[in-house]
Amino acid sequence: MGSLAAPWRRSGLVTLATLAIIVSACSGSATPAPAASAAAASPGGLPAASGTTTLGSNESDANPKAAVAAIADYCSKQAGITITINTTDHNTFQNQISSYLQGKPDDVVKWFAGNRLRFFASQGLLTPIDDVWAQIGANYTDAFKTAATGADGHQYLVPSINYPWVVMYRKSLWTKMGYAVPATITDFVTLAKKMQTDGLVPLAYGDKDGWPAMGTFDILNMRMNGYDFHVGLMAGTEKWTDPKVKAVFQEWASLLPYFQQGAPGRTWQDAATAALVPDASGKYVAGMYFLGTFANAQVPAADQNDIGMFTFPTLGTAYDSENAMDAPIDGFMLSAHPANVAAAKAFLACIGTPGAQKAYTAVSGDIAAVKNADASGYTPFQVDEAKIIAGAGKIAQFLDRDARSDFAGPSGMQGFLLNFLNNPSQDLDKFLSGIQAYYDSLPPQ
Repeated sequence: MGSLAAPWRRSGLVTLATLAIIVSACSGSATPAPAASAAAASPGGLPAASGTTTLGSNESDANPKAAVAAIADYCSKQAGITITINTTDHNTFQNQISSYLQGKPDDVVKWFAGNRLRFFASQGLLTPIDDVWAQIGANYTDAFKTAATGADGHQYLVPSINYPWVVMYRKSLWTKMGYAVPATITDFVTLAKKMQTDGLVPLAYGDKDGWPAMGTFDILNMRMNGYDFHVGLMAGTEKWTDPKVKAVFQEWASLLPYFQQGAPGRTWQDAATAALVPDASGKYVAGMYFLGTFANAQVPAADQNDIGMFTFPTLGTAYDSENAMDAPIDGFMLSAHPANVAAAKAFLACIGTPGAQKAYTAVSGDIAAVKNADASGYTPFQVDEAKIIAGAGKIAQFLDRDARSDFAGPSGMQGFLLNFLNNPSQDLDKFLSGIQAYYDSLPPQ
């Protein structure tokens, strides 16, 4: 499906104006844009939109930053508005999101589904966008609408993409070495030992940013204890001192000999490069990498079709059939006091359309959230992503989205998991008691 400009014109709801996007860094510098020729009416009952709205984005890496620029450029033209993007370093944005929303945030904010959305909504830091959803709701499945809904029943997010956490590898390397995709953890260990014999680190790993290790915990916990227990643990109804959680860390410790050493000092980008990008001589450091598929951004465009992926192996438990995984949903939300409500809502309504999401995913390599997305242009990588997500029996959002933000941050689970990686042989009972004590010390939400 192409642009939605034509259907909107037929309904008489939008007059297109050609605008360029103003892209700025968080310092406030901007690239001048051509002046707007006319204001546009917003779709289906939303107030007429004109002027400028601002977008606060956490997409500071080159590829996702370009994708944000692409969707904003598309929507500026569709809605007849100017969109100024203020980009902040990804980790800084995530760690300071609460104070940012309580200060003077941008009109529209790029964020995530899950508990961290519901929490900010419950704190009055977001504006409900039910009127936007009245226009775009038919484009989404009920699951996406639920992910965008706060505890009060109102919608607060326009989902744009989702992506799976998978094990990635280079197909050509695996063909050359005769490797096969492991279905079980036993197969995985056998393959890892073979890779070590071949001079490869089995699994690249980097956790300098604090959050990548959360994905490893998530998948092991869901494989061993099931999706429902995992969600309960994130919500605080299950305890970190439960022997089931200790078993997860014991399993993780047993696998660490196959992980790249020095993870606490390595960024996820460097870890992705170790497994997915050869050096000048054509050699790879590692044979696999477990992360969200956004890691493909580290691979040159010409090599994208050489990236293979598979779900994390099963562990021989009663929960293997769930095939649970993290497949986080990203989207855009409206801050509590936007300076230009009409323009911001016109932007959000545009984001929830197939044309806008095609503009984004054509750059990012993610999977569009709308159910009527045009997938005809999907790359083999995107097709594989879509198949893996479709095959998941249960989908979680990711630890730092499913858990409360003050628990998931640098003083909480980020720090605890780095502590574990630095000392996996420590007293796990004491370690887990410390996590539970920290959780119990947090104020009620």
